[in-house]
Amino acid sequence: MTDTLSAPHALAPQTGPVPQKLKRSIGVVGGTLLTLSCVTPASTLFVVVPDLFGSVGTFTALTIAIGSLLCVGVAFVYSELGTLIPSAGGEYAMVSTLAGRLAGWLVFVLSLLVVMIVPPVIAMGTADYLAPLVHVPAPLAGAGVMLLATLAGLLDLRANAWITGVFLVLEVIAAGVVAVLGFTHAQRGAGSLLHGQVAGENGTHSLVTAALVVSGLAIALFITQGFSTAVYLSEELENPRRNVARTVLATLAISTAVILVPVIAITLGADDLAALTGGDLSGMITAWSNSAVGTFISLCVALAIINAGIVMVIQNSRVLFASARDKAWPETVNNALSRLGRFGSPWVATLVVGVPGAALCFVNLDTLYGVTGVSVTGMYLLVSVAALFSRRGAHREVAAWRMPLWPAIPVVLIVVLLYVLSMQDTAYLLWTGGITAVATLYWALYLRPRQETRWLVSVPEDEQHA
Repeated sequence: MTDTLSAPHALAPQTGPVPQKLKRSIGVVGGTLLTLSCVTPASTLFVVVPDLFGSVGTFTALTIAIGSLLCVGVAFVYSELGTLIPSAGGEYAMVSTLAGRLAGWLVFVLSLLVVMIVPPVIAMGTADYLAPLVHVPAPLAGAGVMLLATLAGLLDLRANAWITGVFLVLEVIAAGVVAVLGFTHAQRGAGSLLHGQVAGENGTHSLVTAALVVSGLAIALFITQGFSTAVYLSEELENPRRNVARTVLATLAISTAVILVPVIAITLGADDLAALTGGDLSGMITAWSNSAVGTFISLCVALAIINAGIVMVIQNSRVLFASARDKAWPETVNNALSRLGRFGSPWVATLVVGVPGAALCFVNLDTLYGVTGVSVTGMYLLVSVAALFSRRGAHREVAAWRMPLWPAIPVVLIVVLLYVLSMQDTAYLLWTGGITAVATLYWALYLRPRQETRWLVSVPEDEQHA
């Protein structure tokens, strides 16, 4: 049990050569642009939200609002732990340091599932929004986006901050246009947002139950999940003790507004419940305006998806880079994944994220959605547990941003997230649980017997006493 949830322990001692550190090259503005681009509000709105419309109908805005409220507590947890332990390892570095190495390993596995699945899920949406110009099968379009994002991920991080910043402006404009069109073509009153209905077969309507809303919270958490990118970038942010918290909280606030306002507008403006449940947002936009506006919005969304792919590949390669630096794999693999290229980016880790991501574009989309929702919820759960240890022992005196209402916030999150997990589809729980079980065997048979030389989670030395 001490490997699972132990009292806080000192950072693991380094063995062998001093591990490479990423270069601090971005401030809070650049970090916020990159993080917002990872949330990618427009592509989330057009690719992920339609699935939620199909399951909870007019309760979609309410479900996202509840999920965002939960994410405020999660953001507080991430802000404190991210400034306490600023590492490119993100969640796993935080949890390993505070709650034990096995708990950290399980969080790493869940985060690896998320970082490998989310980019292709978003990338496959490109095909729908390139349709005004060219018809491409969704898997091929997604694979192309993933490969393009991989090439961009090999560049300098500062350059990528500006590239993604330009794309981000376009997608915020697109979301704003959708909001204006929806509100100006409102078909129902604001009261419909509090009366959950979803279209059924043959023109029938059915009420949305509380159980469906709770089940949908896993997707709602996924919708705003990208704010955690600030934690992954903490090793490359200037003055992380201050800028990580600012970036996390600002990103959550901005992304929630950019996503939630258009969702409300779409709910009010949809011609009928069947159109809303069908989630054909491009069709709605064209009906509200004309084909030229619809084409403009579609191209903005396509660019937003490419933008999201670039940022996600950047983030996810840092996770693999950090795991290799922390000796999670056999030595040959560690040496390859921790190798930095001429632009300072972990180029092998970037390829390992991008190329398999292209292959995942050919996997069933519903399965990818389900496993991602369960993984995100489980990851937040373990991070919340780790937050209970953040003010014990040596960590009590470390300079870091501290959340209000500790430990009440992590305790409430733990209870709610356990309930959300209990309401998920059994098949997705089994898929995620099976992968986690295999990872636990790897821990038991390979990592734990070599605990003096493997899985040595650390914070870069110049930050431990900042």
